[in-house]
Amino acid sequence: MSIEDQVASGWLRTYCQFDKEDWRIGALMDVAENRFEVRLASSADEIMSAQRLRYRVFVEEMGASPDPADRARRLERDRFDPHFDHLILLDNENRPSDPLDRVIGVYRLMRKDAAIKGEGFYGASEYDLTPLLKGGREIVELGRSCVDAAYRGGAAMHFLWNGLAEYVLTRKIEIMFGVASFHGTDTQAIAQALSYLHAHHLAPDDLRVTTLPEYFVAMDIIPPAAIERKTALKQIPALIKAYLRLGGFVGDGAYVDRAFNTTDVCLLMDTTRMTARYRDYYTQSHGVKAG
Repeated sequence: MSIEDQVASGWLRTYCQFDKEDWRIGALMDVAENRFEVRLASSADEIMSAQRLRYRVFVEEMGASPDPADRARRLERDRFDPHFDHLILLDNENRPSDPLDRVIGVYRLMRKDAAIKGEGFYGASEYDLTPLLKGGREIVELGRSCVDAAYRGGAAMHFLWNGLAEYVLTRKIEIMFGVASFHGTDTQAIAQALSYLHAHHLAPDDLRVTTLPEYFVAMDIIPPAAIERKTALKQIPALIKAYLRLGGFVGDGAYVDRAFNTTDVCLLMDTTRMTARYRDYYTQSHGVKAG
């Protein structure tokens, strides 16, 4: 799901070339090195804390509609959660009284073997993932990424992205994919952005997942010659732009998710298509361990 402007670390930050004035990373890293901890959730309580953060972001901020039982407990969760690894970010200098409020950042990550043994990939409910599944390559689905509002735009996200890089590296993952979102369900309001993504970042055939026919919403709303690049880029969320700068692609077709009040696109990243220069940064990342 979409999140506010965030900063990438290690190989991600190097590739994306974020504006230093916007991210202020250099000065923040020294004071944050011992403050933040990123790792995989290791208990039911830590997973619930991640679900509480997701509730604050996706329900309270973005307008998603949970079922009554989850609303009562202020948790955003689904049947896929037990099969995901939950990468969590903690602030060791700020421990709230309610332990369920402790997680300040999260990614949930599912590898192919876990999907096969469990409920399948979450993205399969929106997209035909056949191009990703028919090969023997190691893949991981990224989802439900979010950061507490108080920590956005600062050093905290550096560590969460570094944890993600470590996870991908140690598990020899070649392809990352996941649903990313625009806020709102009016595709005409983001027609410039969707058309720009389709015209300039459509995945190659071997990676081109497609929205399921019954949900397919065409992204090429505006002819390429009529796309206003500046407008399109303003409409694209920062996280999507970050993946595109890494060499990411989008699948064909959007999906309108009314339960989450979003319009989704499928993002894909093939690490073998990265240039040698940026693969070197990727493999030399020295972030916090994500095990």
